[in-house]
Amino acid sequence: MNAPPPKTVPLPPRHPHQGVLGHLQQFWHRVTEGLELSELWKQFRTDARASYRFYQKDFQARAPQESQKRGFWRTAQAFAWAILEKLTPARRVLLLLGVVLVLFPAGGYSHRTEEGHVEFVEFDLRFLGGASLFILLTLEIADRVVMKRDLEIARDIQSWLLPASPPQIPGLTMAFATRPANTVAGDYYDVFARPGLRGEPLFLFAVADVAGKSIPAALLMATFQAGLKTLSSTPCSLAGLVAGLNRYASSNSQDGRRFTTAFLAEFDPLIRVLTYINAGHNTPILRRNSGAIERLTNGGLPFGIMADAPYESGSVTLEAGDWLVIFTDGVVEALNAKGEEYEESRLFNVLQNGITATPEELLRRLMADLDFFVGTTPQHDDVTCMLIKVG
Repeated sequence: MNAPPPKTVPLPPRHPHQGVLGHLQQFWHRVTEGLELSELWKQFRTDARASYRFYQKDFQARAPQESQKRGFWRTAQAFAWAILEKLTPARRVLLLLGVVLVLFPAGGYSHRTEEGHVEFVEFDLRFLGGASLFILLTLEIADRVVMKRDLEIARDIQSWLLPASPPQIPGLTMAFATRPANTVAGDYYDVFARPGLRGEPLFLFAVADVAGKSIPAALLMATFQAGLKTLSSTPCSLAGLVAGLNRYASSNSQDGRRFTTAFLAEFDPLIRVLTYINAGHNTPILRRNSGAIERLTNGGLPFGIMADAPYESGSVTLEAGDWLVIFTDGVVEALNAKGEEYEESRLFNVLQNGITATPEELLRRLMADLDFFVGTTPQHDDVTCMLIKVG
């Protein structure tokens, strides 16, 4: 598979007589990709906060009780080790050498010439220190570029596992969207037809959230998708499908540490009955046309915790004007700058104010409201939402 082409930044037009100033403007535009200083500062703050949380998590994991008792220098030392240990031993030496030569560059020695004069020879090693740091930066950038390319390929592959557009289901209209916290995600959603026990076509709705984020969660998400598609290809009840998925997940969950929450439902368009099982997932919202709110709670444990866990199915009859909202915890647990969560109450308000809209319009409103609430706070979890309206 070929890697994606490098990003190109259009350069601003330059008058032929601008000379050095024009070249500097072009260089600066290429470096910043046309971003304003305020946007660059906002990006730097976001990166700095993310890096701080990354190293702080490692620091607190070492000594959670001592982390609050340490003085400034001990804390700084612990953070320095947290950074150093992310490098290979050779690169640690290169980093320390560069820092020492930059901080203590001057030196010298004296010697006596043949004529009996004493000469003092001075030297400045800042160039060597800067060169060491530059070499280290080049090596780290090379690793980052390779990893980024691989992640972009993984993201493209993961996008193939998710539906590009909703299928045509009699009596229903729907919309769905997902936003990964990192390049790849552990959230999964799908809607597809499968054969029923009596040969009638049924439609399966699935929304799942693998514990964790990034590559480990994405790999488990892919195995969950493969297991779901394989088990769904043969006629069986929803309970049988869920039991098989749980056994499959338990064999790949590292003794329950990598569990998966999921909401699975089958819809029969002939009688408009939705049969569902909630495996430890956020409780979906069923808003009736009358305004009444129901929660779809029947189910059991998340997949992967207990291989023989029992699951209780539930069923509801959908009527014209009903709304069904299925989401992952990344929606209601999204944080703003004050550390406040988005919460279900705000999701309820968006739903109540948009019941006359189409699922696509309501989904846009929901994502816009989520963006407004979060502001510039970095996204800490994958966000997935599926909206279904009964016609």
